Amino acid sequence: MSSSDQQEPQPVRPLQVLYCQICTFPPEYCEFGSSLTRCKEWLQGAHTQLFEKYYSDEALQSKIGTLSLAAQAKLEKDTAKKEAKAEAKADAALKKKMASQVSIKRIERNKRKHVTAIHGLEAFDIDLKKAAKFLAQKFATGASVTKNAQGQDEIVVQGDVSDDVMELIEGGAGPLKGVPADNVVIVEEKKKKAGE
Repeated sequence: MSSSDQQEPQPVRPLQVLYCQICTFPPEYCEFGSSLTRCKEWLQGAHTQLFEKYYSDEALQSKIGTLSLAAQAKLEKDTAKKEAKAEAKADAALKKKMASQVSIKRIERNKRKHVTAIHGLEAFDIDLKKAAKFLAQKFATGASVTKNAQGQDEIVVQGDVSDDVMELIEGGAGPLKGVPADNVVIVEEKKKKAGE
């Protein structure tokens, strides 16, 4: 056989898959997620052709046409229940986040030595290790993530930097973005004397 008789196979191009910006599923699987109505709104605004393909009246009738009336009613009821549950969960998480407090404690170690303990950042989805590293670099001191007496994680920074940390949180610097300044409290704690 000569080389002209053999044709090289054409390379297969990879498929471009579109993912929903709301539930991160492909659009044809959004119905299995917990936020179908928001997914539909996004798809209608961003990709009208796909919306017509999956959620137009004809497409829905062809999908539902095989179900009985009781099954259709149950499907609609389950979908509404799922969406309400997801919205309630998101609202509860938001309320919890807004009710959370970040406390910055200035703790006296010796007469002139202080450490600053920052507690409550994990409620705002902040990676404590990254935040500790950022604070250590910012203030050129040691900073670590430790467990406090209640067993919760906190960042301990060497030195009296409580006011500076407050300014960084208000400014949304580095990994401290997303913490509302209203939820931050500065507390001063003195070491108890041996006589007390």
